Amino acid sequence: MKIGDLEFTNIAFLAPMAGIADRAFRELCTQFGAAYTVTEMVSSKGLTMGDKKSGELLTIGNERPCGAQIFGDDPEIMAQAAVKCLEYNPNIIDINMGCPAPKVAMNGGGASLMKKPQLAYEITKAVVEAVEIPVTVKIRKGWDDDNINAVEMALLAQKAGASAVAVHGRTRQQMYSGTVDYDIIAEVKNALDIPVIANGDITDEQTAAIMLEKTNADAIMIGRGALGNPWVFSRINAYLSECRVLPEPSTIEKMNVMLKHIQKIIEYKGEYTAMREARHHAAYYTKGMRGGAKLRAEISKYEHFEQLQELSYRIIKEAKL
Repeated sequence: MKIGDLEFTNIAFLAPMAGIADRAFRELCTQFGAAYTVTEMVSSKGLTMGDKKSGELLTIGNERPCGAQIFGDDPEIMAQAAVKCLEYNPNIIDINMGCPAPKVAMNGGGASLMKKPQLAYEITKAVVEAVEIPVTVKIRKGWDDDNINAVEMALLAQKAGASAVAVHGRTRQQMYSGTVDYDIIAEVKNALDIPVIANGDITDEQTAAIMLEKTNADAIMIGRGALGNPWVFSRINAYLSECRVLPEPSTIEKMNVMLKHIQKIIEYKGEYTAMREARHHAAYYTKGMRGGAKLRAEISKYEHFEQLQELSYRIIKEAKL
């Protein structure tokens, strides 16, 4: 599996997720075997205007290879943003044409480009011509059930010079509901000469294997399935490469990894921000635990890392009884 000159041994990638796939989470997933990660999406307009937050989102640490994802609807500005991204030394520039969020899709970016194939082509071509590193495109099945055009969009991306295409097997109208459409991803794979990355409903080694079997994709991209579950990558890698099923992580491991994760967020963003983001992450790390709802309600009130530590130690102590 190659994207441009980048060669991948493992094929389980972390999907870009706004508000989730920050530097701390990307580094954690890389440590657990994610072969490739992508930054949170950055507005091309904001980046070219010198927005400070955009720069922070593009900061890449040890999580390599890592792509920088940008969104927008103006080819010239997208090209300028891609060049600006190079200051942060990404391995790939990724163009978001799949985000369903209203604030993005209703303002010309993200999945709205599924309705404008020609503009999507012009954007991709402009970005490819502006940078010397590989450019990839992330799309959806289509805008809605009456407008399924993933194959057309993927072919245009390839024609424009993209080095790979990632496909989420749902329409924008579906958002994240319903089930992923394996067939549309398989159709894209059959139509393209460049690598195709399959995305949607991959939560463990079994769903990863099913996705690959049904689509023949070159790689898979895990999004929500990695929340509170970074070891999903090591499990998938072991299953795909060695047919091994690794044991489920223990409560002790879950708590230790959660604390490590939040500590990294504190390091990069400070305790105030990190503890508010911790509430969201902790909900996933404690999912399925006895009294989980009560735990999450308790965590939602925490202001300091020490409080989270104390709770984790309490959970671990109870698990040992």
